Amino acid sequence: MIGDDMLVSPSEANHDPPSKPTPEETEAKLEKKARLWKQLSSKRYNEKRKLGFVETQKEDMPPEHLRKIIKEHGDMSSKKYRHDKRVYLGALKFVPHAVFKLLENMPMPWEQVRDVKVLYHITGAITFVNETPLVVEPIYMAQWGTMWIMMRREKRDRRHFKRMRFPPFDDEEPPLDYADNIMDVDPLEAIQLELDEEEDSCVHSWFYDHKPLVKTSSINGPSYRNRNLSLPVMSTLHRLAGQLLSDMVDRNYFYMFDLPSFFTAKALNMCIPGGPKFEPLYRDVEKGDEEWNEFNDINKLIVRTRTRTEGRVAFPYLYNNRPRKVKLSSYHTPMVMHIKSEDPDLPAFYYDPLINPISNSNQGFRDRKVDVDDDDDFVLPDGVEPLLQGTELYSDTTRDGISLLFAPRPFNMRSGKTRRAEDIPLVSEWYKEHCPASYPVKVRVSYQKLLKCYVQNELHRKPPKAQKKKDLFRSLAGTKFFQSTEIDWVEAGLQVCRQGHNMLNLLIHRKGLNYLHLDYNFNLKPIKTLTTKERKKSRFGNAFHLCREILRLTKLVVDANVQFRLGNVDAFQLADGLQYIFSHVGQLTGMYRYKYRLMRQIRMCKDLKHLIYYRFNTGPVGKGPGCGFWAPMWRVWLFFLRGVVPLLERWLGNLLGRQFEGRHSKGVAKTVTKQRVESHFDLELRAAVMHDVVDAMPEGIKQKKVKVIGQHLSEAWRCWKANIPWKVPCLPVPVENMILRYVKHKADWWTNVTHYNRERIRRGATVDNCL
Repeated sequence: MIGDDMLVSPSEANHDPPSKPTPEETEAKLEKKARLWKQLSSKRYNEKRKLGFVETQKEDMPPEHLRKIIKEHGDMSSKKYRHDKRVYLGALKFVPHAVFKLLENMPMPWEQVRDVKVLYHITGAITFVNETPLVVEPIYMAQWGTMWIMMRREKRDRRHFKRMRFPPFDDEEPPLDYADNIMDVDPLEAIQLELDEEEDSCVHSWFYDHKPLVKTSSINGPSYRNRNLSLPVMSTLHRLAGQLLSDMVDRNYFYMFDLPSFFTAKALNMCIPGGPKFEPLYRDVEKGDEEWNEFNDINKLIVRTRTRTEGRVAFPYLYNNRPRKVKLSSYHTPMVMHIKSEDPDLPAFYYDPLINPISNSNQGFRDRKVDVDDDDDFVLPDGVEPLLQGTELYSDTTRDGISLLFAPRPFNMRSGKTRRAEDIPLVSEWYKEHCPASYPVKVRVSYQKLLKCYVQNELHRKPPKAQKKKDLFRSLAGTKFFQSTEIDWVEAGLQVCRQGHNMLNLLIHRKGLNYLHLDYNFNLKPIKTLTTKERKKSRFGNAFHLCREILRLTKLVVDANVQFRLGNVDAFQLADGLQYIFSHVGQLTGMYRYKYRLMRQIRMCKDLKHLIYYRFNTGPVGKGPGCGFWAPMWRVWLFFLRGVVPLLERWLGNLLGRQFEGRHSKGVAKTVTKQRVESHFDLELRAAVMHDVVDAMPEGIKQKKVKVIGQHLSEAWRCWKANIPWKVPCLPVPVENMILRYVKHKADWWTNVTHYNRERIRRGATVDNCL
């Protein structure tokens, strides 16, 4: 047997065991570590040095600094700020982005006031809301679920619901000053459901906070990126969001009404009843144009019963001649036996009479005695107990856990990432179900249109490309021209509206169009009857007008919130007004005139309005104003803005480039057309004479006298045409001879052309109408 000492390798045998490090070595190692850590920290946290300039870490400014800048600049009419006009005009390019960030961070119906971080230019030219509204999805859905309950309750109980006036402020009423009019006014109560302290105890204290649970272990930290909620919290949120959630837990309900079926129907150019209808995907095979083949031979057996659409979609390879781009959907999924229990007193496991009927038909079978062989005396030994006898069958949370197991996303996930508020669809599950047959045609058409949009989006979805993210606000904040602070959202909205109005006004006056007036609701009106030349000069491109109409929509939204903060309307009227604004953008603004493609968004908002109204106005809740469920329509316009911002930035950049630098086409010579022939000859002749005059004059007085001589040229020609002698006293003889030579040349050309045209008129040949 080999001993343990024989298993040691020769190399190990020659070396001594590692000695313990001395205190000096340990200290040296620690010093080295500390030095490396100091280097790393200095790189990360030290003041940044760029080209010899030390950039200190910026601190937030007090909001009074921004207020003072905005108030002093006013409408930019003061001469004191004439040098800032160019900055204001240049900032017009970023107005769509500022509007997008403003609307993205709108206060929700359950919030009285929302404070937001802003980034502003030191001249007050533009204010950006520097926040992204991250929310915990189950909490956000539960909050809107309680809004649905409260709004329905309010509309039922309020006898006459009065909708707010649009536009909220008159055209010539300037935007209110926040510090003078709003800051000291206590806002009215927001919409909040009164939660039960016992039943809703786990969410009662933080449910309507701006960023719920931000300083707890349920959220990863101030970045607000990840969440992890406990079972009682998830169960309570699921119950509060119940009004917005679907009761359909059995996937078999969606047989022939799911995405693969819709894709197949689109590929086969068919329409599932209640589903969307598309243009044909393939136009090469029309009905009746098929060539002879062995399947349609007249000698074969012909089946004259028409195959139903459902059959051709469910079994595309069986019932279609040429199935292309089709998807096979699942035929059946295992039945779900879960029934949502309404009674909280029932145990977690019980026999529901719907699926477990207990009948007495087997009573005789149960009463029948079974003969037992007495010889078999098997007895369990003492101490044997059933497995898990000491374990309870269910606990207090078992019932909630089962209901969450069958709940729709996101309630079936305890942890996950937070999402932006506009990314959460609150009502998308509604139109994915069959539309009730009792609804009118317009509502069923709306269901189909929303479903069609959903199917198209899913069909054209591509995996996201890896992009190098550029943070605009971080770049701007790194310059010395921008500062940051925290202000009320309404104040930020009033500033963006005022800044947009100043920019558009500056552009109008820069073009010299003093006969156009831009009112405070962003309507562009002439102040007199314009001549044709003035009309032509006052034409603006789509970029200007689309930006103006977007600012008009923003002003409506901000003014509605201002009316609430002044106490003129309550929270329910504000929510109803916002819902009306987002649903009727086509009537309240003229955006579609300058970007007709946004008719899609206008129609989609109308469809969403039908979808919501016919769920909201049921039972004791009647028709009329009072539905303030504005989030789905708000999402549509946010996504529109997100898509149009880069386009509009490019358009406005080109517009401002033309204003500051002029058109680049001025240096290109125009081709001489028939229309320009006469004026072209005159200009060439005049330019030649002027060239001779300049050459003949002394060096010092060229520029001064050229314009005067040009006037003499025109006067001499007019005198010749009027048959009046032309003589200017004290005119140098060489210059006078040149002018006379010019008049003689032009007179010869003019008489020749006149004689030629008269001869053509006499002969009856074609001549220009002007002759």
